[in-house]
Amino acid sequence: MSPTVLLLVTSDPRTSPRPAEAIRIAAGVGTWKKATVLLYLHGPAVLSLSEFADELVDEDNFNRYLPILRDLGHPVHVEEGSSYLAELGETPVPYQQTGTTALATLLGNATAILRF
Repeated sequence: MSPTVLLLVTSDPRTSPRPAEAIRIAAGVGTWKKATVLLYLHGPAVLSLSEFADELVDEDNFNRYLPILRDLGHPVHVEEGSSYLAELGETPVPYQQTGTTALATLLGNATAILRF
């Protein structure tokens, strides 16, 4: 069984470069295929999946690396019921709303957790 890396992102991509960096790292580590890489977006970090990446800090990372995450075959996990979901429009990757119980399971099963 391969290790699981969970990237937990809570920073606002409109004001912080941290979400873009998390997506870059997730895509890079995921392409190695040595670990399962999962991305969870909470709060304003959900806006990382916006169809308008030009409104986000380090927009090039979103445009370049989100398609790689899509090709890895895992949906991006987002905070269930987030008010930011209404602002997304058409997302470049599939996402799955994940509640607190499912998040607890992801956290419990993760070999490594990186917080951005």
